[in-house]
Amino acid sequence: MLKKLFKLTALIFILICAALILYSWYLSVRVEKRFSSRRWSIPSSVFSDITLLYPGQQINLRFFNQKLLSLGYREVSHNPKKKGEKKTSNSEIFIYLHDLKIPSQTREGFPVKIGFSQNRIETIVHAGTGKPAPILELEPEEIMQFFGPEREMRHLVSIHQVPEYLIYAVLSAEDGRFYQHHGIDPRGILRALYTNLRHGAIRQGGSTLTQQLAKNYFLTPERTISRKINEALLSVIIEAIYEKDEILEIYLNEIYLGQKGSISINGVGEAAFFYFDKPVSDLSLIESATIAGLIKGPNHYSPYINKTRCLSRRNAVLRAMHKKGWITDSQLQAALPLKIQTAGYNLQGKKAPYFIDYLSRQLEKLYPTKVLNSLGLSIYTTLDTQVQAAAEKALEKGLARLEKSNPALRRKKGEKKLQGAVIVMQPKTGYILAMVGGRNYTDSQFNRITQGRRQPGSAFKPFVYLTGLDDFTPASRLSNEPITYMIDGKPWEPQNFAPSDELDVSMRSAITKSFNLATLDLARKVGLDKIIKTTERFLFSTPVKPYPSLALGAFEVIPLELARAYCVFAANGMQPYPLSLKDVTDENKNIIKQKHMNIERLTSPAKAFIMSSMLQSVATEGTARSLISRGIWWPVAGKTGTTNDFRDAWFVGYTPDILALVWVGFDNQDSIVVTGSAAALPIWADLMNSIPQYISEEWYKMPTGVVKETVCSESGLLAHKGCPESMEELFLKENIPTVFCPVHKKPGLLRKIFDFMRKDENDNKK
Repeated sequence: MLKKLFKLTALIFILICAALILYSWYLSVRVEKRFSSRRWSIPSSVFSDITLLYPGQQINLRFFNQKLLSLGYREVSHNPKKKGEKKTSNSEIFIYLHDLKIPSQTREGFPVKIGFSQNRIETIVHAGTGKPAPILELEPEEIMQFFGPEREMRHLVSIHQVPEYLIYAVLSAEDGRFYQHHGIDPRGILRALYTNLRHGAIRQGGSTLTQQLAKNYFLTPERTISRKINEALLSVIIEAIYEKDEILEIYLNEIYLGQKGSISINGVGEAAFFYFDKPVSDLSLIESATIAGLIKGPNHYSPYINKTRCLSRRNAVLRAMHKKGWITDSQLQAALPLKIQTAGYNLQGKKAPYFIDYLSRQLEKLYPTKVLNSLGLSIYTTLDTQVQAAAEKALEKGLARLEKSNPALRRKKGEKKLQGAVIVMQPKTGYILAMVGGRNYTDSQFNRITQGRRQPGSAFKPFVYLTGLDDFTPASRLSNEPITYMIDGKPWEPQNFAPSDELDVSMRSAITKSFNLATLDLARKVGLDKIIKTTERFLFSTPVKPYPSLALGAFEVIPLELARAYCVFAANGMQPYPLSLKDVTDENKNIIKQKHMNIERLTSPAKAFIMSSMLQSVATEGTARSLISRGIWWPVAGKTGTTNDFRDAWFVGYTPDILALVWVGFDNQDSIVVTGSAAALPIWADLMNSIPQYISEEWYKMPTGVVKETVCSESGLLAHKGCPESMEELFLKENIPTVFCPVHKKPGLLRKIFDFMRKDENDNKK
C-alpha cells in the first residue's frame, strides 16, 4: 500500500514538474517575444515651425515672450548658465538656448543676447564669444502628441546615459541587492515580512526590481496567489535570459513616475525633463534621489503635489544610499538641507486645435493610426505659433467688438453664436502659418476654413477680372448702368451696393469700388463659360452654374480654396498646395520620404502683377481704404466681400510674403447686418498689426510683359494734351492701346504754339 502511495506521489510530482517545465517554457517564449520586439509604444510628437530672428526685424514682444514660455525657457535673476534659462530687462533678453534638432540642422545650445529698441531687434550677440549673429533660429515648439490608449509619455535612454547617482538611488529605494539575487530575494522577503509584522501593517514590500518589471509587463495589478506565483516564475526566467544591466535599463525606461494631466510620465528619461527640464545624464545627486523616491508613490510624493512629503522621501533615499556606502558622509550632510527646485510646468489646452485636426487628416492619408501612436515619429509642421496666437486673439476681439456695437448679434448658446474663421498662408509655398476654424473649439469642432461652404460675394470678383484680362485692360470702359437680365424666364434686376452716378467706369475703378453692375457688364462681354473655366482651373470644388450672378459670387466656396486661389495673385501666377506638414522623421531622426505636392502655374506673372495692382487700389482708394486708418501703412492688396442680406462678410488681403483670409457670419446664415469692410477687415488689420515680423515695404517688381502708358482717365485710350485728365495705367504688352483718345480734341497748330510760348515764359520766370 505504501509502495503504491509512493509511486502515485512520485507520478504526481513528475507530472507537476513536467507541467511546471512546460509552463515555464511557455512563459520564456512570451518573455523573449515581448522583449525582442518593440518594447514600448512611443507617441509621435507634432512640432511647429522654427522661428527665425535677425537684426532689424520688427517683433511683437508680447507674443515673443509667450513663445519663449511655451518653449520652456525659465526666467532667472542671474545671467543664464544652463540651457533653458533666460533673463529679461527693458532692452535685452539674455537666453541660454536649447539644442536645435530638426531634419535640416543640428545645433548645440549656446548663450545669446538679443537687444531690442521698442519692437525692433537691434542686435543678436553670442554671449560666449561676443560675436554678432546675423540670424538666429529658435527650436520648434511641441504642440501635441499622438498617444495610444495607454497615453504614456516616454523618453528612452540607454543605461550608459544614466548617471551612477540615479542607479544607486533607485537600487537604494527599491532593491539594494539587485546585483546579488536571481530574480527573487528571500532575504528581502523575510525583511519585509518582519517589518510589516512589527508595525502591524504593510510598510514594506519584498518585490525585486525584476518582479516589478514582470508585473508591469505581463500581469495585472490584482493581489492573488496565482499572480504572485506567475510573478516569481517570470522574474526567474527574465534573470536567466537577460543580463542585469539590460534588465535595469528596461526597468528604468518602464517605471511609472507621475502624471501630467491625462498623460502618464514613464521612465527616468521623461521624468528628468518633466521635473527638472534636463536630460537624465545631467541629473544631480539630489535630483536623482528625488526621482528614485517617486517610485514608491509617484503622485503621493510628487513635488508638484506636496513638496514636504517629496523632501522627506528624497532624504530617506539619500540616507539609504549612505547606508549602502554609495555616498559619503559629507555628500549626505551637504544634500539633506537643500530644497527641491523643480522646473515647473503649465498644463495647457490643445494648441491650434483646428490646424491639428486638418494636419491629422493629412497624416491619416500617409500613416496608419497605429504608426502615429506607437513608432515615435517627429512631425514638423508649417505652424507659426506666434501667428496662430495673433489670429486667435484678433478673431476673439473682432467678434466681441461686433457684438458690443450691435447687441442683436449676441446669442447665448455657443453653437448659435456669431462665428468667424481665419487662415494665414505663405502664398509662394502654400505653408499654412495659422488656422482658426471657429470661435471656440470646445463649443464646435466644425472647421469653417476647411469644411464650411459659403458664398464669397464680391471676394470672387477678382477671378472675373482676371478672366477679362485676355481681351480687356484696367483702363477699359465698362457700363455701370442698371440692366435687367432674364434668368429662367424671370427678370433679375441687380443693383450696386450703393447708388452711384458713375455710369461709365474703368475696369480698375469697377473692382476698386466693387461695382456690381460694371462687373456684370464685364462678365457678359467675357462670357460666363470662360469664368466657369477659371473656377475649374483654380480648383474650386463646389459646382458652378452659368448664371450672371456667378460674377457676383452667388455660389458657395470653401474658404481654404478661396485663400489658395488668391495665392495665385500673390505668388506671381503660381498656385501652391495648402501644406500643414513639412517633414517627418522616425525615432532615429531619419527623414521619411513623402509625396511632394506640385505647384502649378495658373496665370502669367504679368497678369498676376496687374491683378495685384488693381487689388492694391482696393486697399488705397476703394472698399478697403479704411486699412490706412487702422495702421496698415505698408503696401497690401486685397478684396472685401459681402453677400445678400449681409449673411457673409469677407476680407482677403496679402503682401508678397503673407496672405490672410477672414470670414465672419452665423452658421445658420442669419444676417450680421454689416459689410466685409466693417466686420472682416478690422480683424485682418488687427492680425497684421500683431505680427510685425511679416511686415515689409517691398512690393512686386514689374515683370516682363507689362508696360506703363499714359491714358485719358475718361476714355482709357492714349492721352494727348487735349485730355483734361490723364493717368498712368498698366497694360499687358499685347494689349497696349494704339489709338489716341477720340473723346477730346487734339490741339491745333496755333494752340500748340501758344502752349509752347506759355511754357517758355514760365521757364524764364523760374
